[in-house]
Amino acid sequence: MPKLKPDTQRAKREHILDAAQTCFARGGFHATTMQHICREAGVSPGALYGYFNSKEALIEGLCERDRAEIAERFGQLALAPDFIEALTAIGEHYFVAESPEKQRFVVEMGVESTRNPRIAEIFMGVDKFCSDAFEALFQRLKDEGRIAPAVDVPTLAKVFNIIGDGMAWRRAIEPGMDMRTVLPVLVELVSTLLRPVEPLMKPARSEDVLGKRVREVRR
Repeated sequence: MPKLKPDTQRAKREHILDAAQTCFARGGFHATTMQHICREAGVSPGALYGYFNSKEALIEGLCERDRAEIAERFGQLALAPDFIEALTAIGEHYFVAESPEKQRFVVEMGVESTRNPRIAEIFMGVDKFCSDAFEALFQRLKDEGRIAPAVDVPTLAKVFNIIGDGMAWRRAIEPGMDMRTVLPVLVELVSTLLRPVEPLMKPARSEDVLGKRVREVRR
């Protein structure tokens, strides 16, 4: 059997991960079997096991994919001229545009992590990554003088995690909820905690100052 090209392999791997996420969100970790995932992905067991040898390996693949996406979005967030506007856009992506299926998967894995040590290791690893990313971002913004937080940075990162977890839980159990009505209020709450610092006005050019003084003298 000819070996698949790297791009084809990546696409197939992503397709299998998408199918696994759908199955886990729909039936939970224990009720989902590798056969269910094969059927959802439309692949043979041999093809599936060629990429992932267990359900835990699939969870790890999904979490690693999420972590890579989070890292990319946080990198862009740190460079955004308007931090609050960029943060709002990320909130809209995760809690408005993204399917509630993703939140159901996250909630399911969180519950499973309380029973399965391997899932706990994977899940909490991503959770720590997110917490550390928030903390590093807020510390950077504080050091740059772009925010003046009302609380210390580690506590601020914990509060962000709690808000994100709450939104994911609500969207998971109430898929029809329109987060557009809630997001602006949460952004306002976050702004109160972050206390963004308005950029200083640029100093007037010397010729502008001179022209102003000339006009004042002529009056």
